[in-house]
Amino acid sequence: MKRENILTGSPWEDKMGYCRAVRIGNLIEVSGTVAIIDGEKVKADDAHAQTLNILERVEKVLEDLDASMNDVIRTRIFTTDISTFEAVATAHAKFFKDIKPTTGFYGINQLVAPEFLVEIEFTAIASEKPSIKEVL
Repeated sequence: MKRENILTGSPWEDKMGYCRAVRIGNLIEVSGTVAIIDGEKVKADDAHAQTLNILERVEKVLEDLDASMNDVIRTRIFTTDISTFEAVATAHAKFFKDIKPTTGFYGINQLVAPEFLVEIEFTAIASEKPSIKEVL
């Protein structure tokens, strides 16, 4: 099966040897994703805004792989502050209220930098891409 890797240009991709997402057939796995903290819209102390930022960015990654948030079957949410559950859950529901993937919410000691409160991994099963015969 064909493998598609989505790279973002992050220096960590080569340093660590990973990519943002991989699609093989109709299975898509998205690496743990943290927010882009700009200090205005997304702040280091705002788990809700961080979660929305992650979900918006992953939505674009899935589009690049001919998939959508409707194809997500599982999310894994990691947080350094379990008391942010309500804020994270509210943001998650903005994208997944009707889709309802399976999920887990895990309190962990720390993420890669102290300003990150949330990291999310995604699994999606995309619709099969039509073959040339089906298109014609």
